[in-house]
Amino acid sequence: MNEAIQKIKNRFYSLFSNDIGIDLGTANTLVYLKNYGIVINEPSVVAVNQKTGQVVAIGSDAKQMLGRTPAHVIAVRPLVDGVISNFEVTEEMLAYFLNKVRKLSAKTIRPRVIIGVPSGITNVETRAVRDATKNAGAREVHIIEEPIAAAIGISLPIKDPVGSMVIDIGGGTTDIAVISLGGIVRAKNLRIAGDRFNDDIISYIRNEFKILIGERTAESVKIAIGSVLESKDSIEAPVRGRDLVTGLPREVIITDADIREALSGSIQLLVNATKEVLETTPPEVLSDVMARGVVLVGGGAQISGLPELLRESLKIPVHVADDPLTAVVRGTGVVLGNLSDYRDVLLVHEDAFPPTT
Repeated sequence: MNEAIQKIKNRFYSLFSNDIGIDLGTANTLVYLKNYGIVINEPSVVAVNQKTGQVVAIGSDAKQMLGRTPAHVIAVRPLVDGVISNFEVTEEMLAYFLNKVRKLSAKTIRPRVIIGVPSGITNVETRAVRDATKNAGAREVHIIEEPIAAAIGISLPIKDPVGSMVIDIGGGTTDIAVISLGGIVRAKNLRIAGDRFNDDIISYIRNEFKILIGERTAESVKIAIGSVLESKDSIEAPVRGRDLVTGLPREVIITDADIREALSGSIQLLVNATKEVLETTPPEVLSDVMARGVVLVGGGAQISGLPELLRESLKIPVHVADDPLTAVVRGTGVVLGNLSDYRDVLLVHEDAFPPTT
């Protein structure tokens, strides 16, 4: 009887309510709408008027304001290191994105949402994500760990008795996870990712060239000439900032070798953490990983030379997934399409966390 009632409810909700998957990232938020695909890919940035407390802009519009706002307007990232640092602003941002999705579809009842979180975050942090999503307008919220979602999104056989390894290098965190039989066997979460790389570049240019640059400039340079392995041809890019000696604007030319030097410390920590996860992985699962290799996802996977460096350091195959930036949100989309099949990979309650090294 209960099953029949549940089927009727599910059919009703499928007619009048959206199913939405969200990759709530430190740098970017991606939203998947069932039957539509990825409909939003915008920066996780909110501009707030400090005088009135009102939100001025969200997403792409707000990112354009980073470092360019008047004194009473601040452009903030409500997530830091993969977790919510400003609950109210995160709630406003999620509500904004959910409203954008609602305009694409005529369905009126509050949506069912699957949202990704980094592996190993605390109970309090998980509850904050769930509460913010519900307060933003979700009817039902399911939590999935981002490495699991990424593995599903790139079609790894996570439910089979075979080991797979995913490294998700995002904006705030890097998730290193070994997955088998629908769960995480070993995992490590690092606060070393895209934002840390930007900070490394800012520090290096300040120390070596005595020029102060902003976060957006650092990110542009990282994308343009970022590399972690030496190449035959040197690549250059102009960088403009404030001369720390004169206080006046100045332009310098930096090369891929400068970026390589700037990132070397953080990249080495990433390599060491990956080795630690492999060292504690059970032998049978490790054998599978050695045969199948490691898959890189997330924006950081696109740094030139990183797969080759990891391959050289770990002595196992390393691949970059197709469209690595959208792996997590595509995974939430797959789960939405087969929720009954994937229910066991969701975090059912706050205590359902994987073992960490």
